Amino acid sequence: MSALPVSYYQPTLTELIETRSAQIGIIGMGYVGLPLALLYSAKGFPVTGIDIDSNKVRELNRGNSYFATIPARDVRAAIDSRFLATADYSIVAKLDVIIVCVPTPLNDHAEPDLRYITQTAECIAPYMREGQLIVLESTTYPGTTEEVLVPILEKHNRTNLKASRDSQRGPLFYVAFSPEREDPGRTDVVRCDIPKVIGGLDPEASSLAAALYNSVFSRVVQVSSPAVAEMTKLLENVYRCVNIAMVNELKQLCLRIGIDVWEVIEAAKTKPFGFQAFYPGPGLGGHCIPVDPFYLAWKARQYDFATRFIELAGQINSEMPYHVVRSTADALNVRKKSLNGSRVLVLGVAYKKDVDDLRESPALTIIELLRNQGAEVSYNDPLCSFVDRGRKYNLQMASVPLDGLAQYDCVLIVTDHSSYNYGRIVRESQLVVDTRNATRGITAENIVRC
Repeated sequence: MSALPVSYYQPTLTELIETRSAQIGIIGMGYVGLPLALLYSAKGFPVTGIDIDSNKVRELNRGNSYFATIPARDVRAAIDSRFLATADYSIVAKLDVIIVCVPTPLNDHAEPDLRYITQTAECIAPYMREGQLIVLESTTYPGTTEEVLVPILEKHNRTNLKASRDSQRGPLFYVAFSPEREDPGRTDVVRCDIPKVIGGLDPEASSLAAALYNSVFSRVVQVSSPAVAEMTKLLENVYRCVNIAMVNELKQLCLRIGIDVWEVIEAAKTKPFGFQAFYPGPGLGGHCIPVDPFYLAWKARQYDFATRFIELAGQINSEMPYHVVRSTADALNVRKKSLNGSRVLVLGVAYKKDVDDLRESPALTIIELLRNQGAEVSYNDPLCSFVDRGRKYNLQMASVPLDGLAQYDCVLIVTDHSSYNYGRIVRESQLVVDTRNATRGITAENIVRC
């Protein structure tokens, strides 16, 4: 019998990855998915970005960026390198790899809300084919990949595909978890130099996921299971949450004693071992750090275990916006003014400096608390022109120009964007309440640091 023509040869997924010809689909064109899509595109892979938001799809295909931290030129370069955005899940049938980067927020009872994962899985499943690799990157509690994602994919696919396991036979697909490690706005670490942790459902899935991420990242760290990888991400973020809670509590003590906590931290971090500096603020924001302790606490309760230390840290951080509002009221009282009826300008509503990310931002809670106590609140943020509605707020506010500062009874610094001229802000304002130590080095009687 003669050998089959070369054209009949079907390369393996590993070979497709190694030759950068694997068709990669990334679901969720948000703060995690879009940068990842652009990274793979820049490394020569054909990439499809999938998102149910038709506005995002339209803007991306036009070569535009909707994030301040992602230049439009990067999107245009990706389009020139075979990047396409779509809202049509049928494209999954043509993909070799599907990476899921969808939100995992909390519900109104501070419990995990996995609807975006489950809905995405239900949309993927009908179009799956044998040999595909599915990777979940969304931050979640340990067990999600195996207990939530895999059963949906197995139940709703049309060709009786099963997730690969050590003893599993028949037509297979492969599943792994690799936690996202994005830090929006960070520029001191190149994205591809952030090690990727991966945990596959079985050794073959781990091997494929390792090949996928090794193709663009400098280092891949393999762990024994998806659950270990899921817990790794929670540990990273709970570590930050707990330490930030500690310095937030210490800040309040230092205020009572009359000590500058920022000076204390700067002195302490001169120790070359045994200390890592964390900084206080008006509360925690972003998708991960304020949310992950609640994911872990929820999962722990299924095992009759109370994560008291972690939950206390979450409570301390959640109370920081209330501390800011109390401090603002006290500062106004010293000047014989009531918070009720005062005009307050909030500087910065993003959860951290130099980004346009509003997720879980403490500024939004602070604005609502100020309003509830009768203050007339405006805000300025050069990166966030409008605040609409979210899980815990419905503000419907537009950013106002940063002029006429003297008309406000208080200017409240919540997010310390680099573009602000703090010297000018202090000079032109009646009262400045600073939650970020943004006015360090400036001496003036109208500054109150809280």
